Amino acid sequence: MGRNYRLIVFDWDGTLLDSAGAIVACMQAAAADLGITPPDDGTARRVIGLGLHDALSKAMPGVPESEYRRVAERYRHHYLSQDHELSLFPGAHELVAELSAAGCLLGVATGKSRLGLNRALDASGLKAYFHATRCADECSSKPAPDMLLEIMDELGTMPEQTLMIGDTTHDLQMAKNARVDVLGVGYGAHPREALEAERPLGLFDDFSQLTEWLRRHG
Repeated sequence: MGRNYRLIVFDWDGTLLDSAGAIVACMQAAAADLGITPPDDGTARRVIGLGLHDALSKAMPGVPESEYRRVAERYRHHYLSQDHELSLFPGAHELVAELSAAGCLLGVATGKSRLGLNRALDASGLKAYFHATRCADECSSKPAPDMLLEIMDELGTMPEQTLMIGDTTHDLQMAKNARVDVLGVGYGAHPREALEAERPLGLFDDFSQLTEWLRRHG
């Protein structure tokens, strides 16, 4: 493993962590707390992976920006009350450890905040494996290429040496904008047909399929 790509960058929510359903429920609960019409499941899922401002502007278009902070506070309240119950997809820990042992540089590019990602990395036991990470409160939101460009710059890798893996069209478009290869996973936030339209290098319906591909080509 790890011989074809020098750097492999993962999205977090919906790609390594089985959290898309929880994010949707917390977004809806936050809106309800404030008397805002909650987004439906499809709308909420479509904004997973975006930075806070972009996510709220698309999921709750009638809410003024002055209310975003209150919505975010209620969202964090609900999410933090249950995030300890969320788990990595089966095989995710083993895959990350295997890639690391094979000499791959590993990164994370996520719509989470820095505080949220640090908490998640600590809870998952994966923190030691990642060489560079970027969050939505540090870079332009996906699908801008900034997260990937900064990770590649930090680790001294070129686009042709880099592979991105994600569960949303935002991830796939970010990778294309950064001119890196990308794999999609259809078990996360966005439906398979939306990911197919972005023409990723590969598209997998469960984590075991992703693992087998990386063992052959990673």
